Amino acid sequence: MTGNARDLARRSQAAVHAKDRAAWLSLFAPDAVVADPIGPSPLDPAGHGHRGTAEIASFYDKVIAPNEAISFEIERSYLCGNEVADVGIIRTTLPGGQHVVVVRGVYTYLSDGAGHIAALRAYWEFDAAEIRPASA
Repeated sequence: MTGNARDLARRSQAAVHAKDRAAWLSLFAPDAVVADPIGPSPLDPAGHGHRGTAEIASFYDKVIAPNEAISFEIERSYLCGNEVADVGIIRTTLPGGQHVVVVRGVYTYLSDGAGHIAALRAYWEFDAAEIRPASA
């Protein structure tokens, strides 16, 4: 697996959009961490992030997989060294397809330098997420 942090970010986003669990999980280093969002939230009450293959797989199964669809609208992307910061919107169609959650934030991906994601950190405010009817 090769590519810089931006390439890894795009592959991660494409795998989530395609609902390809195996492809998404294969992008992460064995000791990687996913903090989405960073800090305590209903998705991570302790706020420590999801560390290692098993915890990241559990995050996928509980947070990503149940949704109808997830799309990414990256407005700006800043590649610096082994890390990229994407600024944009994630739209998640909730189970049943009636509502969409709109999350604006900054999403960072750190490459381990060997073609894997070492850290995915999402800067967004849980209470600021918007829930809209799917037709809006």
